[in-house]
Amino acid sequence: MDHLLIIGGIAGGIILLLLIGGPFKPFRAAGKTLMKIVVGALGLFLLNTVGAQWNFHIPINVITASICGLLGLPGFGALAVIQLYILPH
Repeated sequence: MDHLLIIGGIAGGIILLLLIGGPFKPFRAAGKTLMKIVVGALGLFLLNTVGAQWNFHIPINVITASICGLLGLPGFGALAVIQLYILPH
């Protein structure tokens, strides 16, 4: 696709949301979910940074970030157990 078309579509969507005000609950729920996934990815990054001392690494992708972001600490624990015991090096 043409880059100008993509940028125009994004800009148009932003302008539309600014004009409407974005009072729709699905947009709000999608925004909260996306924010949780981003926080999960940052948490995985920090876990990998600390875990590098002990040769511990969990890949950062959409699935693992979603698990950590939506489940919180139990999600981190579940991924750590899966990495250590179910998928040993």
